[in-house]
Amino acid sequence: MHPPTDTAESELIDRCKQGSLKHQEMLYKHFYGFAMGIARRYCFNPDDVMEVVNDGFIKIFKTVHSYDTGKPFKAWLRTIIVNTAIDRRRKELKHQLNIELDNAAPVKAGTYIIETINARDIIKLMDNLPAIQRTIFNLYEVDGYSHDEIAGMLNIPASSSRVYLTRAKEKLRKLIVAAP
Repeated sequence: MHPPTDTAESELIDRCKQGSLKHQEMLYKHFYGFAMGIARRYCFNPDDVMEVVNDGFIKIFKTVHSYDTGKPFKAWLRTIIVNTAIDRRRKELKHQLNIELDNAAPVKAGTYIIETINARDIIKLMDNLPAIQRTIFNLYEVDGYSHDEIAGMLNIPASSSRVYLTRAKEKLRKLIVAAP
């Protein structure tokens, strides 16, 4: 199957709005890799990634009738997948010990650049971050959310978001320096 063109993609979305299961399957297959890439940034294990992708597509198919065709579909889909991953993360946070970080001192960060590291290396190194740090790093640095927005999504203070981001960056720096 050839990837749909913009016109074919638009028709695919219209058919999904009409409830066509065949076209939902086609849309799923077409955007599966894109959704997996997004979910992978927020989830630690492959089962969680698959759950986020599948839950995200269920939400997409239930709400596709509300999709504004004047806006890019990929951006709408991305938002749903990110929010699905955040919802899952929020549920996990309820079961973890959360320490109030309002009074914690931020970790001082050095200013240096490693020119030999690429995005794939950073993604591998991110697997070593605690879940909350990884989530906040992705939301802030990759997806461009503000600390206030992240705080609202995760039900934590904005100051905690800043501290977790600082700690994530510091841990990544240490991992980069230690990498062979």
